[in-house]
Amino acid sequence: MNMQQWSEEIRSSKKRRAFPLMNYVGLELMGMRISDVIKDGECQAQCVKAITSRYPSAACMTQMDLSVESEMFGSEVRYADSEVPSVTGIIVDGMDAAKALEIPVVGAGRSSAYLSAAFLLAAEIADRPVFGCHIGPFSLAGRLCGMSDILVNIRKEPETIHTVLEKCTDFLVKYAQAYKKTGVNGLIIAEPAAGLLSLAQCVMFSSSYVSRIVSKVQDDYFMVILHNCGNTKKIVPSMLSTGVMGIHLGNAVEMSSILRQVPNHIITFGNLDPMVFRNGSDHEIRKSTIELLNNMASYSNFVLSSGCDIPLGTPAKNIDEFFEALHDHNNAANNRC
Repeated sequence: MNMQQWSEEIRSSKKRRAFPLMNYVGLELMGMRISDVIKDGECQAQCVKAITSRYPSAACMTQMDLSVESEMFGSEVRYADSEVPSVTGIIVDGMDAAKALEIPVVGAGRSSAYLSAAFLLAAEIADRPVFGCHIGPFSLAGRLCGMSDILVNIRKEPETIHTVLEKCTDFLVKYAQAYKKTGVNGLIIAEPAAGLLSLAQCVMFSSSYVSRIVSKVQDDYFMVILHNCGNTKKIVPSMLSTGVMGIHLGNAVEMSSILRQVPNHIITFGNLDPMVFRNGSDHEIRKSTIELLNNMASYSNFVLSSGCDIPLGTPAKNIDEFFEALHDHNNAANNRC
């Protein structure tokens, strides 16, 4: 699939498209547990296929799990069937530890499950793009070093942080290339920790490294989307400097303040509050969806989405309501034309 053409079709269509990050909804549809999809690529692919069969999403993706890469580097990860995996503790506490940090082999650990899911989905889904997903370099470094510590040490010990970032990026380039070899149509790089940085810091400690990944894999047939669910209003120029074909924003920002900064050829996804999907009534879901669509009416490069991955335990009926609201909005818009 030519992703430049897909992007153009999005921008030229009279109908709004939606790409909510809703993989955990597949657990309900398939009667699976979270432990099934984060460790077994076939189970993960089955959940994604169940979602694509039920919903007319503009694209689909492998699971967003930002513990995978940290675990491969040696971090401890806490597992529970009722919540997503989380990284505990730090493994880099200074330059000596940064220099000793070993770059893992792509395909080791749980990365094999995610690459397997990508391969299966790329082979079986042809009616929409399939995206892989991995963490961004600064967000990965923050998990290895500790987020509060890294925010201090980008000022006090920048050489140490750059040493870690170099190793994270070397690994993530290889991981992105492995995703591309599976046949998927693109990659979502999740870099939420960069939302904690100033514009200058974001350029230096995040975007300069993300751009290396983008330059190695992105082409007309492989689209990179940069996701950041933090406070991104001040760092949009840095995000765009990475060269990605799309950006995905969280509900911490007002979307029009972002889109005013984004060229029309860059697809911009966002940004309904994930907790509205999880806990909202039918009325609240519909109202939030229609309001955002109306507010974005003048931006042809806007794709409706959740602000981040929709939480575990979200009922499928709430996603039904979201897509029904989108359908009704599109019908009303066409009738006005």
